Amino acid sequence: MEDWPWASRYGGAATIRVRPEAGPSFLARLYGGEELLALRPGDGLRCTADCRSPDRVAGEESGSYTSNGIFLLAYARGEPEVSRPDRPPVWAWPAWWARALKESVAGTLSPEAAPLATALLTGDERGLADGDYAALQRTGLAHTAAVSGLHIGFLASLIVGLSGRHRRRTAALALPVLAVYVLVSGSPPSAVRAAVMQGILLLGPLLRREPDPPTSLASALLVLVVQCPYCVQDIGLQLSFASVAGIFLFAGPVYRRLWGPFQGRQKDPLRRLLQRPARALCASLSVSAGAAAATTPLSAGYFGSVALVTPLANLLCLPLVSLLFLASLGTALLGLAWPAGGRAAGGVVSLLAELLWVLVRGLEGLPFASVALQGRYLPLWLGFCYLVWLLFLWKRGHRPLVPLCACVIALCWSLVLTRLTYDIGPMTVTVLDVGQGQCVVVRAGERTAVVDCGGSGLRNAGDRAADYLSTLGVERVDLLILTHCHSDHANGAAELLERMAVDVLALPGAEEEVPLREELMALAEEKGTMVWSIHDDVSLPFGAAELTLYAPLGAGEQNEAGLSVLWEAGTFATLLTGDMGGDIEARLVKYGDLPQVDLLVAGHHGGAGSTSQLLLDTVEPETAAVSVGYNSYGHPAPEVLLRLHRAGCGVYRTDLQGDITITVG
Repeated sequence: MEDWPWASRYGGAATIRVRPEAGPSFLARLYGGEELLALRPGDGLRCTADCRSPDRVAGEESGSYTSNGIFLLAYARGEPEVSRPDRPPVWAWPAWWARALKESVAGTLSPEAAPLATALLTGDERGLADGDYAALQRTGLAHTAAVSGLHIGFLASLIVGLSGRHRRRTAALALPVLAVYVLVSGSPPSAVRAAVMQGILLLGPLLRREPDPPTSLASALLVLVVQCPYCVQDIGLQLSFASVAGIFLFAGPVYRRLWGPFQGRQKDPLRRLLQRPARALCASLSVSAGAAAATTPLSAGYFGSVALVTPLANLLCLPLVSLLFLASLGTALLGLAWPAGGRAAGGVVSLLAELLWVLVRGLEGLPFASVALQGRYLPLWLGFCYLVWLLFLWKRGHRPLVPLCACVIALCWSLVLTRLTYDIGPMTVTVLDVGQGQCVVVRAGERTAVVDCGGSGLRNAGDRAADYLSTLGVERVDLLILTHCHSDHANGAAELLERMAVDVLALPGAEEEVPLREELMALAEEKGTMVWSIHDDVSLPFGAAELTLYAPLGAGEQNEAGLSVLWEAGTFATLLTGDMGGDIEARLVKYGDLPQVDLLVAGHHGGAGSTSQLLLDTVEPETAAVSVGYNSYGHPAPEVLLRLHRAGCGVYRTDLQGDITITVG
């Protein structure tokens, strides 16, 4: 056992080291029953397991395992044989120290502050709620919850401050402390990179060598590649190296251009007084700009959004993050030696964490704090910004205010044009790419509805929908309809309710005792959202469209007891049938008086038992949208695609085309 096991969906999981009879040892991920949760780092085990290569995740080629040194996925058959040494071996000590540190944090800080402090100290963000981590992402502060150069810098600065100007003493103290900290944090590539660079920086003066940032960065990469050649696939490593490279390349020029107007001897006493904070402000902004310049394309491509509030968030929050990191570390260590003293100090540290969350929540609530790069105009704006700032650094004589204003004006135009594209015509229907799930945004005149909100994508479906709407300037959802409360249709609804004002939540009246349903109803009551249980068919005007909600036509299994939704705007009609099967579709055809539709959102993500020939013959759709991601069910089924093709439908799939937008002209 290399580390402590953790609970998985079906039992337990653990990282183990496989020692074959011939060849070198390697790391593997072992999945099994709950008995794995009783294992400890340093334990030996033997078991029979089904094994597979880790190079495919969710049906696609992926380096998420191999980039972290995992070269085998094993699924245990039966209970493993465990051999436990009297004492943990030396190589397992860091895992035990990390466990002790996390337990001390949990025992000294408040339950609200402990998950954040644990993420800051060890990079383990599993204790953070989905909404909390999403808030850090939207403000550009997610890197604070992963041990990286920021944390290594905090620790190194503390050691330098304690040891003074004695270089040998600083190096002798800092190098082993940083090495132990990297091991305790699990040796993530970003932390190893920072520790190697910091070590070179500390040793350079002792060896009579001048600082050489490119050499230091290349040396850190060499250490990582020798250890694990596949680590370059890790997005965290890519962002870490890009951030440092951006600071090396751009921070200096940006600082000189920002600080230029303040240089020279200031005769005015007030200006002399403001010179030091102005220098600190320019330094902070230049470092943030340099890091953002190199990391924004990566994060935009990987996450599909840009956090516009990041410079302000770094300026306001990073000093507090530094203080919270050092205070949490000191409190945790104090708690290990003196629990009562640790709990007393933990009360103060918890206040720091609460203050940080207040800032983060306030920043994420700002209009356009984060924009999704949807449509064509916002990606063009991002490219325009890079062009403008490169010209600013190259050309001399321009003030920073000129390119800044140009970028802000271009952003405003991009947002306006994106919104105008969305507002064209009486109705717009967007099927969002949420992986294996469904989330459909409908704009009808001035009113907005969301039909279903669940999926298996990289991001929570509620976050995905809220980002999409916020980028368009929409801050309120008039109606949230959940066809049924399976997770792939509703696991993001709570996050949507948290992030946006929702006037009405419509649910099928047939499913009464579903845990997710009860949770959402309680949250809706807390947020002041009216809950509407649909027991009978309802037709009502909705903005520029007519909305019909068909009550459940089946009973028992949730797929069969769900809602169907029909939107009609003029001669254009859209039908969504949730996950109902062909037999319930037949009842909908018989009792629903369905019109001919222009857009059909294929039932059950293109499952073979839905989107029946009878339904297609009845509604004669011109276009079909399939909301689907990687799955083990065979969705969309070949026979469904064949039926749609024979019906003359144009077929669009979110797993192939991404978001699908239909605008009624």
